[in-house]
Amino acid sequence: MRNAFADELTKLGDQDSRIVMLSGDIGNRLFDKFKAKHPARFFNCGVAEANMMGVAAGMAMNGLRPVAYTITPFVTTRCLEQIRTDVCYHEAPVTIVAVGAGLAYSGLGPTHHACEDISFLRSIPNMVVIAPGDAFEVRAALQASMKQDRPVYIRMGKKGEPVVHKGPIADFAIGKAITITEGKDVCLLSTGNMLPEVIEAAHKLGEKGISAQVVSFHTVKPLDEAYLKQAFGKFKLVATIEEHSLIGGFGAAVSEWLSDSKTPNQNFIRFGTPDAFFKKSGEQEYAREMLGLSAHQIADKIILALH
Repeated sequence: MRNAFADELTKLGDQDSRIVMLSGDIGNRLFDKFKAKHPARFFNCGVAEANMMGVAAGMAMNGLRPVAYTITPFVTTRCLEQIRTDVCYHEAPVTIVAVGAGLAYSGLGPTHHACEDISFLRSIPNMVVIAPGDAFEVRAALQASMKQDRPVYIRMGKKGEPVVHKGPIADFAIGKAITITEGKDVCLLSTGNMLPEVIEAAHKLGEKGISAQVVSFHTVKPLDEAYLKQAFGKFKLVATIEEHSLIGGFGAAVSEWLSDSKTPNQNFIRFGTPDAFFKKSGEQEYAREMLGLSAHQIADKIILALH
């Protein structure tokens, strides 16, 4: 995902001279092409993320289109006050791009895990929250963010994630979910880098004779409420799957919508991380297995919920 982001940013930078790149002392080689083409528009702000966010807000309010990028906890939790007060309060068109969301940096321990960021940022007024499911969604999300006149948060995985889409997404729109595979029994709503795992879970359900529809809910705020209404009216069971805390995340947002819209809750389950730091040592695949987020565990729990 991060390579796709860097490549797309360079292309967009070629087309729009307002785009500036701010890095929190990370990805220097990743942005070599951008720096070579636009050396005056790349700023390494160092390990000073709060300052970086203030700089980005100031640039945005003076006509530029800044993109602020670093590891997820450091571009969200560490500078939450500046995001809220400098960026969102002023409705500054800053695009905040986080790398290593969820448990992507699992091996580096809880300091580098990011299972709370959706909760933080979707509660701030004026903020758009996007969690792309693959590299093509990252590209499309970045393109869409440059057309917004408001703050946008893009929550990426790291690198090497499977590509789900066959090519560029022509009809990508913020707040509009994408159906990946059609089904008739259950609807699996995935957000972020869980999408390949969810597709595998759907395959396992298919082997048991259960037809699963897989949907990429790349935008957590604003939610695609029209799709939610359709899904809860059609399927025996709807599930949200995310690599984020069950508190305040995508599933929580859908739960709030269910309550507020007074939609009959036929059968709804949520997959996410528990209210605890993950302190075991291991990489992302191991962490998912320990937390019940692997494909076979998702499929097994859905089968159980249907019976």
